[in-house]
Amino acid sequence: MPAPGDRTILTSPFEPLDNPYSIYYHSVMEQTGYADLPEVLDAVFAALADPTRRAILSRLTEGQASVNEIAAPFEMSQPAVSKHLKVLERAGLIERDIDEQRRPARLKAEPMAAAVDWLTEFKRFWGTSFDQLDDVLTNMKRAQAKEKDDE
Repeated sequence: MPAPGDRTILTSPFEPLDNPYSIYYHSVMEQTGYADLPEVLDAVFAALADPTRRAILSRLTEGQASVNEIAAPFEMSQPAVSKHLKVLERAGLIERDIDEQRRPARLKAEPMAAAVDWLTEFKRFWGTSFDQLDDVLTNMKRAQAKEKDDE
């Protein structure tokens, strides 16, 4: 079991079980049902965690673009943008072709759809939570109105 404050991160459920971190990882992931999720979700959410990568994906909704075209609005070097593109490519969110000297990138929707499907499972929970919050707010307004009427 990891010690408090330990920053060791296991990136795969397939690591050998001969280390306490792997045992901890497997026991937690299996008990919570996460072990059955596609591995692509981890990569997609990790890629989406960065605002620059989200901006790059937004740019690619307009169509394919070269690294230079993608880098233009950012205050960062072309190699830095290329690193972001590699993360997006490993997550399966973009594809890159070789076109003479360029390597244009284009959006690939399937992994994003898997993430949306997974998040949709929580929609019922969100709806219930918001309904409960609405009930609390309505009751608070009624109580305030009653206090004003009693004055």
